[in-house]
Amino acid sequence: MKACLINSLLTLCLSILFSYNSFAQKIYKVKYESQADIKVYIVDYESQADLKVYFVKYESQATKDGLWYAVDYESRTDYKVFFTEYESQADLKIYLVDYESQAGWRNKQKQHLLKFKSK
Repeated sequence: MKACLINSLLTLCLSILFSYNSFAQKIYKVKYESQADIKVYIVDYESQADLKVYFVKYESQATKDGLWYAVDYESRTDYKVFFTEYESQADLKIYLVDYESQAGWRNKQKQHLLKFKSK
């Protein structure tokens, strides 16, 4: 019975660990609009944004919408992003925040454009 309990706890711990690390919102910046999954414009004020974004240092930190991890290779990305020069060209307006806890949606009607992916 003790071995069964230990195995159950071990399974639970591993499940939690792997599910935590299996989430990511990985983005790759493309050079051309035609290559992009989504076109993004960075606004000057939080009130103008659809999504508040914080760039994390490690992939494992990208655990919710708005926490972005920039990848170096297109093959590793969840979304290919093109940053537009003009707001009117963008599908999504983002504001870059200073703290991880500030990241998230301001305009929930745009969530369908960039839904958090689970691998």
